[in-house]
Amino acid sequence: MADVSIDDIKRLRELTGVGITDAKQALVEADGDFDKALAAMRKKGLTKAEKRSEREARAGLIGSYVHDGRIGVLVEVNCETDFVAKTDEFKQLVNDICLHVAAAAPEYVSVDQVPEEERARAEAEFTEKTKSEGKPDNMIAQIVEGQLKKYFAEKALLEQSFVKNPDQTVGDYVKEHVAKLGENIVVRRFTRYVLGEIA
Repeated sequence: MADVSIDDIKRLRELTGVGITDAKQALVEADGDFDKALAAMRKKGLTKAEKRSEREARAGLIGSYVHDGRIGVLVEVNCETDFVAKTDEFKQLVNDICLHVAAAAPEYVSVDQVPEEERARAEAEFTEKTKSEGKPDNMIAQIVEGQLKKYFAEKALLEQSFVKNPDQTVGDYVKEHVAKLGENIVVRRFTRYVLGEIA
């Protein structure tokens, strides 16, 4: 049996939110390899953020932002309690998401919201284009899947690179706040208005 340090157990507990026994067990199973244990815990869906995502989020804020009198944004971001909704960190998160929506013009909150007919249309278009480029038949489905993923990631808010820090996605920025504030946080919906445009 591998030697498991108390520090590693504590660290694994902090990162995943599991009990001492589960943390120790994961480290023993990974022969004391911390990274391997952490990866195993994540696969089992035992991280804090993943556990919190199952909890109901009905409190929160509706944030707004108007840019130059020409672009207006409304965003609903939910958390679990009014207490967290009133914190400066949560208010800042909502404000940052409003700014991002104004700047990046996403069409959906997440890739899951893309309508089936929109996905089918894009798939047909990419398949046709890939075939016309003479790609091997056995590679077409894989190439098209990659193109679809990239195409819709650019249209989905949570998949977009965050305007204030392009090294992370908006989804990762939200997850940071889930860990920091200790509650499930959900970007529920948004509306973006552009002067002169008809929705």
